[in-house]
Amino acid sequence: MQADRIKILTESIKRLLRRNATSHLRKIVSKTHAADLSVVFPSLAISNRHKLFEMMDTQQKGILFSELDETSLLTFIEEIQLDEVVEVLEKMAADDVADFIGRLPEEKSAAILEKMRKEGSEEVEGLLRYGDDTAGGIMVPDFIALREDTTATEAIGSLQKEHMDVEMPFYLYVTDEYGKLVGVCSLRQLVVVPPDTPLKDFMSTDVFSVETYTDQEEVAKLVARYDILAVPVVDDTNELVGIVTVDDVIDIFREEATEDFLKLAGVSGEEFVETKSVFKSMRIRLPWLFASCLGGILAFFVIGGFEESLSKFTYLAAFLPVIMGMGGNIGTQSSTIVVRGLALGFLNIRDIWSVVFKELAVGFILGLFYGTLIGLVAQAQYNLVAVAISVGLALVCSMSVAALVGSMMPMLFARINIDPAVATGPFVTTAVDIISVFLYFQIATILMGI
Repeated sequence: MQADRIKILTESIKRLLRRNATSHLRKIVSKTHAADLSVVFPSLAISNRHKLFEMMDTQQKGILFSELDETSLLTFIEEIQLDEVVEVLEKMAADDVADFIGRLPEEKSAAILEKMRKEGSEEVEGLLRYGDDTAGGIMVPDFIALREDTTATEAIGSLQKEHMDVEMPFYLYVTDEYGKLVGVCSLRQLVVVPPDTPLKDFMSTDVFSVETYTDQEEVAKLVARYDILAVPVVDDTNELVGIVTVDDVIDIFREEATEDFLKLAGVSGEEFVETKSVFKSMRIRLPWLFASCLGGILAFFVIGGFEESLSKFTYLAAFLPVIMGMGGNIGTQSSTIVVRGLALGFLNIRDIWSVVFKELAVGFILGLFYGTLIGLVAQAQYNLVAVAISVGLALVCSMSVAALVGSMMPMLFARINIDPAVATGPFVTTAVDIISVFLYFQIATILMGI
């Protein structure tokens, strides 16, 4: 449904641009969210991009800058005046500006910061001091914080006069005289208590906070676990310096999930963005494909060790694809489940044996089912009980070992502080292929008396 709507929007905008129907186009732009316009934007010619951009208001332009992919953004920024870029950035939230500037070349970002108003550029430069993937790098420096002796009436007055433009007004953070975070209260609490009640009398002192260097993935897990709309960020002295809001958390989950799945496939997030560079894509994939190539060479030597068996019973080779394929599939399933469980915090390294035994049991039961099925096919085709049993047992062993390896490896990598998303995919695939081939020919050699 969403894809169809975007397709219709794209075709409508292109048609109106061709006809130079400016008035109709302005109406569509004014009623369309900039996030949708950012999907249309890269498909337009350079001249049409300028026309569409000029029809947007400042808020839409800011959202467009945040939503455009890096390649489209860098291309477009080179085509417009620096003053026009600065005008848009000065209306954007500081964390979004910091993210935007972090995606630009150093010379361009320095020029933009120099042109921005001093107060705005200082805020952005403060955020740029922190790593892109830390709480400090994604936090919003604008928040509502009042002293603990402030009354409910004074707090409401402050919200109406001084904090009208704050991004997340649902939480009011409470600090002591030194600016250290001591509590939090919601807007609901603020309006139901007697007007002269100080914040310290009804605030919650059980505050979930993170430090500026906390990894963004940990921040996202905290927000998801406790169902909060924002999490406060403090420095080493527990002084409140910013907040991370739920909209940024959604972006984090999307980025981390994309990154994990790309790593499982043996590619990188860089390639996801840099689609135009053939040599860069080749360089990124080369080491992961080398691991698979090395596994294939080892499998070649394993098969070569059973050359005598194959020369006598050539039909054994017919079942190699299904045994290796089924083992590889269940190994990938197990590893994917465990990697995502670790990433989302649903699994803990301490759970290693319960997870491994569960996946091993699943692999064994599925192996029995499919081993019986393929064994019956082998019996019907060749009418040889030994072949049917060899194929069936090999499939049981292959799928059981694959589930074992697929579930154990991510847990072991996580225990020794190696990113399981990076290392698991190539290792599991290669190991399962080699083990499956060896077990198959070993079982066939024993049962068929070769």
